[in-house]
Amino acid sequence: MKLYKIKKSKIDSKGRGLYATKNIKEGTKIINYKGKIITNKQVENSNKYNNDKPIYLFTLNKRYTLDGDFHWNTAGLINHSCNPNSQYDGKGLKIWITAIKDIKKGEEFTCDYGFSFDKDYKQFPCKCSAKNCCGYIVREESRWRINKKFAMGKKINK
Repeated sequence: MKLYKIKKSKIDSKGRGLYATKNIKEGTKIINYKGKIITNKQVENSNKYNNDKPIYLFTLNKRYTLDGDFHWNTAGLINHSCNPNSQYDGKGLKIWITAIKDIKKGEEFTCDYGFSFDKDYKQFPCKCSAKNCCGYIVREESRWRINKKFAMGKKINK
């Protein structure tokens, strides 16, 4: 039995998400993030990878990136949350989504996309509705730059 099913997302009102089909314990591998392994040079030289559309890239190492922008990459349906219940775990050239806390049946799987804080951060609004949401899809370590209430360990709902 698969640990997930595809349903309309509560986070992405226009899209879909993955939901737990049973209770899942912390540390459980949920789904493999699939894609095509390409060189980092290919990423730099291609017009496919710009901020005009969703990007499903994972840097694997200094030389390779995983492009998960394919309809058969079911893990690409996992949406961002500032209070995620799972994370991306990479080893070698594979990436798994793993539970970082116990997840209840029917709960939507979420990850922190880990976007960097840069001049383009406002292009990626966050709709997760978590108490600790800063309003943009930016990695946890950088959210304080957007909203000072996250500075100096005052994070809510951690």
